[in-house]
Amino acid sequence: MTQQDALSDAMARRGVVTTEDDGRQRLEFRRSWPDPVEDVWSALTEPDRLSRWIGTYDGERAPGGTGTFTMTHEDEPAGETVRIAECDPPRRLVVEWVGQDDWSVELDLSAEEGRTVLRFRQVFAADADVADFAAGWHWYLDKFDAEVGGRPVPRDWGDFAVEVAGPVYGMSTGS
Repeated sequence: MTQQDALSDAMARRGVVTTEDDGRQRLEFRRSWPDPVEDVWSALTEPDRLSRWIGTYDGERAPGGTGTFTMTHEDEPAGETVRIAECDPPRRLVVEWVGQDDWSVELDLSAEEGRTVLRFRQVFAADADVADFAAGWHWYLDKFDAEVGGRPVPRDWGDFAVEVAGPVYGMSTGS
């Protein structure tokens, strides 16, 4: 791996924001593990594992299904209605928040060079403060990394925000 490749991988891990042709902003993270795709998928979707890194989902678990998603690691957890827009186990999951225009998350898994790669994408309005959302997703993806890879769970949000997401978040921007 070249130094440029290593830098690109580090930026993708921290979050990369690009501008879509229509002006909206796309946030993308890329993480990888030596674990099989099926194990990483399990951590994304199985209730016991899901609850350890992000929260709970109570509802129909099929494309078109709706339910309540609660991010239980928030200061004030609140359930929100979501719809499973796409589900192609163990490769792709797209979840849309009901009643919030253009609020969805795309999760794609692939095998690359003996590793399972997660591509996380979310598109925001042109005027959204993406850095704020990116910091939160970075923290949750670090928690996911602990669940999949068995690494230590990241600090609580307050400490993480001060250390990692402070005044200069360090996200890469591009177009």
